[in-house]
Amino acid sequence: MSEGAYQRLWDSSHVTLQELLDREQPLLEPVPDRERQSLQYRISSLYLHYLGLLRRFDTVYDQMVQPQKRRLLRRLLDGVAGRVLELKDELVRTDLCETHCMDRVLQDLKLTPADLEVPIPKYFLLEQNSAIKERGLILAEILSRMRPASVEEAPPVMHRTDAIILAQRAERARQGRLRATFMREIRKEEERDRKSREEGRHKFTQDQSAVIIQKVWKGYLQRKRTQLDRRREMEFIGMLPSANQVEHFGIITQASFGEDIRRLRQREKEEEFQQALVKAHETLTETEGPDMKEKMKEQIRQWFIECHALTGRFPDYPDEASGGSYLIFADKTPEQVRMELEVQDKENKKKEQDKNKENETEKKEKKKKGKEERAKKGEAETVLKVSPSRFVPVINAGHEEYISLWKNRNDGLYPSQSFDSESLREEKRKEVELEIRIQVDELMRQELKNLRLAVDKEEERPVKPPRKKSKKKLGKKKKEKDLTSDRSLDSLYEELVIMGLIKKNEKVALKDYIGDCLYLGATLNLARKLPMPSLFDVRQNVALYGVLRLGSPDIHSMAPLIRSILLVGPSGMGKKMLVNAVCTETSANLFDLSPNNLQGKCSGKNGVQMIVHMVFKVARLLQPSVIWIGNAEKNFYKKVPKEERKMDPKRIKKDLTRAVRLLAPGDRVMLIGTTSRPQLAEMKGLCRVYERVLFIPRPDYASRFVLWKHMIEAQGVQVTQSLDVSALAKVSDGYTPANILQATQLVLNERRLLQLSKRPLVASEFLGYLAKMDPVYKEEEESMKEWYFKTPLGRKNVKLGKEQMEAEEAKLAREKKKKK
Repeated sequence: MSEGAYQRLWDSSHVTLQELLDREQPLLEPVPDRERQSLQYRISSLYLHYLGLLRRFDTVYDQMVQPQKRRLLRRLLDGVAGRVLELKDELVRTDLCETHCMDRVLQDLKLTPADLEVPIPKYFLLEQNSAIKERGLILAEILSRMRPASVEEAPPVMHRTDAIILAQRAERARQGRLRATFMREIRKEEERDRKSREEGRHKFTQDQSAVIIQKVWKGYLQRKRTQLDRRREMEFIGMLPSANQVEHFGIITQASFGEDIRRLRQREKEEEFQQALVKAHETLTETEGPDMKEKMKEQIRQWFIECHALTGRFPDYPDEASGGSYLIFADKTPEQVRMELEVQDKENKKKEQDKNKENETEKKEKKKKGKEERAKKGEAETVLKVSPSRFVPVINAGHEEYISLWKNRNDGLYPSQSFDSESLREEKRKEVELEIRIQVDELMRQELKNLRLAVDKEEERPVKPPRKKSKKKLGKKKKEKDLTSDRSLDSLYEELVIMGLIKKNEKVALKDYIGDCLYLGATLNLARKLPMPSLFDVRQNVALYGVLRLGSPDIHSMAPLIRSILLVGPSGMGKKMLVNAVCTETSANLFDLSPNNLQGKCSGKNGVQMIVHMVFKVARLLQPSVIWIGNAEKNFYKKVPKEERKMDPKRIKKDLTRAVRLLAPGDRVMLIGTTSRPQLAEMKGLCRVYERVLFIPRPDYASRFVLWKHMIEAQGVQVTQSLDVSALAKVSDGYTPANILQATQLVLNERRLLQLSKRPLVASEFLGYLAKMDPVYKEEEESMKEWYFKTPLGRKNVKLGKEQMEAEEAKLAREKKKKK
């Protein structure tokens, strides 16, 4: 696609964005509980539209070169991704479930299941390359230093006679190979001579041989010249980077020339833009700065004189926290300023008086409300309300900036990719004005002090600092005491790597977690059967809770705060793979706090506290980070087994709970636990640490079909009609993806791959290997389901189902009475 095509895609995306912004306000209206499904439908529809918009903005951002448009697109991209997370949170509160059946919405909007895929913005990885490489080199260096000490093993002991026999065998094999090669060459030579005698080989003269060699050499030289001329022509028209550009930017052009050129142009334009920003700041400071400074001083002095003439005293200068001289420049007269100051004084006095009254009246009101609620219990209907969005104003501001700056600009078919100097100067002018205002405030505070001493013969009245609100009301928590304040980050990082608490994650993309979506979710809901999540749903939830939040600091600071998730499912369902996928997609550090990994690495209460403190401190400083706890149920055992009492897995419980609660918005640290035996854990403590519980059941038929097909094709085998994949998916009910992968690898070995041309692959070959493996039995899965419905969200879901059943039964009873 051309640049003009991406520009048109951006324009059409803003048309869609305007329609979505118009639908945001009606969504905030309260809805009675009986219209829960209607609200769910509206939220789901909006969610799918924002997903499509996120996909389009990501495509345009990846292709756009103009730096100012890229900045705007980045803000819009983060805003839309954040709104997707907010709508996901609203869907969970409405459905009381982590799995949402959107097949009816997809059908109405004429979308496909592929439109449910959560797109991961490409800039998560592309714009963090330097930090990723530096961190990877440090980790590789530390691991290389550790390897000789950790891998040292005693050499294998071998008897002298066995060693001699082994050496003789190797020597005889070498001599045999040489003899065989020599005899092969003799036979080839004899065969060549025989053919030349039979056919009569043509012998060239010396001149003819020279002509043939010259012809080949001249053809080679001409092809090289033509190739060089073609490259110079492509460099001249800008289709290929020059040698200097490649050396400067370190870009190695490979098969994908187009992508490399685009990245190169983006970096070139960004560098030009950054240089222009610095230059514009210096120019405005030198040319317009002095005039701004004098104008501000004159306005403030005039304000001093007018206030003194009106009130008989000089005013108090606004402090920096309240805005400083910005309040004076708000086009207010001295009378309005005096009135505001008096009103503020009166309000402060009233607040102090009202606080005492409020404390007394609150107790009385609570008692009255309690009685009223008890009286109205059962009569009042629950009202559902969508929370106001924090990302919609960001999206709206970006959309308005697009309309004012870029919508009506006529750039033609091939828009210019250079920055707009006028909008750049306007943006920098505001920054320069803010910097000068701070300097002027300092000077004018001193001048006001001198005026008071000269005119009023009084000392400067101290400005009362604003009263700090209590931390309890703000909901802030105490700061964690830094136990390692005297140590550098490098030393802490190295120690954690040596202890094995920081590990190198496996490179796995989230899309490699194969699974298909649930196609009959709405049908199961109508039949009052709770649909179980498919592997596709699990992948989407991990993308929403893990990848999108950790990928961008702007998204994490404003999105609904999710500090931790727990992946629950049988062994072999790919829980560890999902953890590695989150680290791969966000370039996050991987910390391992599993009970088995902590064994023997810390002793006593202080040792555990220090390890948890170090892990969370380094995780915050090297964001994004993922803290993984395998066998998470062990930290919350109801009763510790005898064989694990020495390990004491519960010792980390208190420190872990405290550390997770201290994670705040902006701390891109995610705790991910995995467990296959959640029934052994204490429910209250487990759910207090892990805010979201994602249940991973056995793969359904659709997921098994996709798994079999993908894994067979991954081995280099083309699926043909002789291989009944549908039958394989049917008979493998209960088997995990790990079982399917293992069976595929065992059947499709090197020998079997060589025989495919003679003997096609059939489904029966896999059955013998599957029969030797243990599937996930229904009893085990039902036990996990029972446990899941005892979690806080599961209990709410069960309660909602009972209430809906009772409401339907009451409705049917009323209809029967009417018929009678």
